[in-house]
Amino acid sequence: MTAAERYLLLALRLGRHVDGLVDSYYGPAELQQQVEAEGTIDAAQLAADGDALLAELSDGWLYDQVKGCATYAHVLAGDDISYVDEVEGCYGVRPELVDTSVYEAVHAKLDELLPGDGSLFERRQGWRKQHLVDGALAVPVLNDLLPILREAARGFVELPEGEALTLDPVTGEPWWAFNYYQGDLRSRVVMNIDVPTTGLDLIHLAAHEVYPGHHTEHAVKEQLLARDQGAIEESLQFVPTPQAVVSEGIAETGEDLLDDETRAAAYDVLRKHGIAVSPELGERISKTLEPLRSVGLDAALMIHQHGASHEEAQAYIERWNLVPPDQAKHSVSFATDPTWRAYVVTYSAGRDLCRAYVDGDPARFTKLLTEHVRIGDLLAAAS
Repeated sequence: MTAAERYLLLALRLGRHVDGLVDSYYGPAELQQQVEAEGTIDAAQLAADGDALLAELSDGWLYDQVKGCATYAHVLAGDDISYVDEVEGCYGVRPELVDTSVYEAVHAKLDELLPGDGSLFERRQGWRKQHLVDGALAVPVLNDLLPILREAARGFVELPEGEALTLDPVTGEPWWAFNYYQGDLRSRVVMNIDVPTTGLDLIHLAAHEVYPGHHTEHAVKEQLLARDQGAIEESLQFVPTPQAVVSEGIAETGEDLLDDETRAAAYDVLRKHGIAVSPELGERISKTLEPLRSVGLDAALMIHQHGASHEEAQAYIERWNLVPPDQAKHSVSFATDPTWRAYVVTYSAGRDLCRAYVDGDPARFTKLLTEHVRIGDLLAAAS
């Protein structure tokens, strides 16, 4: 059995322990059938299997993936692993609390940008309320945005013939939106309409989840790597691995490369649906808010590494993210979900690392979409 097949088996076996760990699988059916037939294997045995496979692998992309699997197996087995070691072992980046002076600086800039009277929180929420989209309208708006962004994505990479997706609204999930890649060049993208969303958020969501983000990456790599090169290790997206950091980084970075014509066409879609649009100020506010993306990771570190209560973490999110209690509570639920508790690092780390790697060069972004770029490559570019 090849190392790639052993990796797939290890991840699929781990996926039987925690729902959602296997984000996507379209690899050899016989491997999945084997895992389903054998039942759930003890986590300690899977940890040993992961360690044994690691010892046989040379340094490379697959080694990084297996290390993530092995680390998660040790966590499942109840081994004494700190939260920061868990995150680093799974994702290849070590999380640190952000100094709140960073957030204070963001608040100072927002104080200058946000119109209206009242506290910064009131003005922040007032601005969002002015631009909120009714949940029933979100999917129709996204359907109109996607052809525009698809054309933009073709400027970075050749999309495989037959790639396609469906869009569905959902409720009651710990996340805002999700791409369920189904293989055969197809995705099912779902949006949690419980989460308050603005028009600018919808443009970001479409770019993040579909073009040139998750769907684009998965479809292109399925064609180029899995089909054309026989790299069956690409046929699995497993949550606690470095692959997730790169994938989230791609999804967060692609929007940066959209040209003015694409942005203008996207804003026209919002206007057509009667959604309030403030392009120049809205983009300045969105860019200013970006450093607050790490507040959720801070909350996870507070809970899992430093022993803070959920209430303390929620209060921290409310204060620095300038959000109401229900949104902060939703963020805490994500940071404490068994599947996602360590995943929170992928958004801010992925964005920062991929942004530094691309550095405004579309060719570098194309490389991220078409090749197995390692976390070490991203860290080297950011140093």
